[in-house]
Amino acid sequence: MSNNLLRLSDVMRRTGYGRAWIYRLISLGRFPKPVKIGSRSVAFIESEVDEWINQRIDASRNNAA
Repeated sequence: MSNNLLRLSDVMRRTGYGRAWIYRLISLGRFPKPVKIGSRSVAFIESEVDEWINQRIDASRNNAA
């Protein structure tokens, strides 16, 4: 489990989603919440983002079968 922090730009690159869509998913409870790392800065926990990506992959594989 990796507790490295990812900035939003890294999360956008990994997921292929834009800023607005990521925050929409967060507001719906469908994406890992960021952690505050400064007064105006947030980051995402790498292991949580990786787990979310793996869940999407698993779901798509199970639906395709």
